[in-house]
Amino acid sequence: MNKKISVFLASAIGLLVVPLLAQQFGNGPVRIIDLALLYVLLALGLNIVVGYAGLLDLGYVAFYAVGAYMFALLGSSQLTDNFEALAAMFPQGMHLPIYVVIPLGALLAAVFGVLLGAPTLKLRGDYLAIVTLGFGEIIRVFLLNLQYPYNITNGPQGVGPIDGFKIFGVDLSKPLDVFGFTLPSVTLTYYLFLALVVLAVLICYRLENSRIGRAWMAIREDEIAAKAMGINTRNMKLLAFGMGATFGGVSGTLFASFQGFVTPEAFSLQESIMIVAMVVLGGIGHIPGVILGALLLAALPEVLRYAGGPLAEATGGRLDAAILRQLLVAMAMIGIMLARPRGLWPAPEHGKSAGSEKQ
Repeated sequence: MNKKISVFLASAIGLLVVPLLAQQFGNGPVRIIDLALLYVLLALGLNIVVGYAGLLDLGYVAFYAVGAYMFALLGSSQLTDNFEALAAMFPQGMHLPIYVVIPLGALLAAVFGVLLGAPTLKLRGDYLAIVTLGFGEIIRVFLLNLQYPYNITNGPQGVGPIDGFKIFGVDLSKPLDVFGFTLPSVTLTYYLFLALVVLAVLICYRLENSRIGRAWMAIREDEIAAKAMGINTRNMKLLAFGMGATFGGVSGTLFASFQGFVTPEAFSLQESIMIVAMVVLGGIGHIPGVILGALLLAALPEVLRYAGGPLAEATGGRLDAAILRQLLVAMAMIGIMLARPRGLWPAPEHGKSAGSEKQ
């Protein structure tokens, strides 16, 4: 027990100190860590749908977009500039506090999650993947074209500038002086992201060990057997879609505030595939593995950015640095999956089906 407490305290201190050490090399490394935490939150949400319930969702980025655009519209002058009625009601603009925006983003994304889950209850496997993929693209195209006849999303130009988060009067978009030390915006944002990731991990652990989590896993392993045992598979699937979507909605609000600008191109199919890859690469259904996969795939492209330039120069400029970086990421992913087919950190009990034991 004492060993567990020591490990916990050491981990907590390490997580608190990481941005302070990275800050010595500039804001760039801290910003990479911030984005990695954001992807951890997204991967944990998708893990509920894919890892626990076994529902392959390739349109998860749609919930990410819903949360981001909700905060973008409520935290910018986009609506008040284009609608006189709202301008009259909010002459100073709509600037909702963080404790309203984050729950609202989670609720709105959960509603969209249930709307996606309702018509797909009888689908599974490849068919479910295709439908969810279409849903993600529909949301992106909808946001892209929602500037006529009323300019709501500003189309491909995007929405911005967007307010930063304020907590207890502290504006996270501005540096803060603490005991003579100046903490930049990216470091303050790190602590907010870290707090929400820790909360998400606790929620996921509680869900995994609850009756709901066991019901999801029963559906994942054999839906017919789960239904025969009295599990309401319809409600459980809808709950999985809704719970997973809430994480995406919260991540979207954080992304909009962090970037200060959103555009539909930030929520492409490639983002959905990358989030799915994080879950599969880390260890599907296993929380530590999912976190590891998200951190690795979120940070790896940015780290390889420093290697892509010198390699491109070594080839005399015949290879583009961006293309070379993507090639290195792809090769790294292929190598990892060949060496660890079940993921970097798979669940000890996951992966064994009833048929495999008979063989």
